[in-house]
Amino acid sequence: MSISNLYVVLPLAALYALFLLWYRGSGRPLTREEIDGYLAALRRNAGGGSAGLIHLDDVERMLEHDDGREFIMHNVIRYRQKALYPPGSSYGDSAPAADRRYGKAILPHLLRYGSLPVFIARRSGSFIEPEGIDRWDVVAMVRYRSRRDFLRFAVAITNDRITLHKWAAIENTQVFPVRPIVSLIFVRGAVGVLL
Repeated sequence: MSISNLYVVLPLAALYALFLLWYRGSGRPLTREEIDGYLAALRRNAGGGSAGLIHLDDVERMLEHDDGREFIMHNVIRYRQKALYPPGSSYGDSAPAADRRYGKAILPHLLRYGSLPVFIARRSGSFIEPEGIDRWDVVAMVRYRSRRDFLRFAVAITNDRITLHKWAAIENTQVFPVRPIVSLIFVRGAVGVLL
């Protein structure tokens, strides 16, 4: 390999190593003290505003068996007929537009903690729908480095300026963590090939 090639390969290799450090996370499970601290911060930030719709018991239950590893948060969403902003709001009444505002506002916070949306899809029809089951409009999957990073993200966004848009848009949602058994999403490999 020539010297001029090394000037290209070495910086790209260093950049990829930095990406892997950012994307990987620590891998350490949360301690009880950390969990209590994050829950207290979420409770403080919620303060009765729209962020108060967070179910802290559900958050705590999700943390009970933390292993420090990455996971994907699976979200299914049903929009309101019209966005439900507080009276006097100038945002309009489009629920999908409110959800886009929320998505745009949270992206920097996701990236800050090594997390990113890996799949977002709009419903395109019906297939098997048992009677009485919720009808979802959107499916989104967000990859988090760890539950610690999920909590850091949640604490960062639980203020009315950001979550206001989410709760204005959503009539109903179901959110739960999953760990892939089979996945063809190769973020590490894709970044490596790109570099």
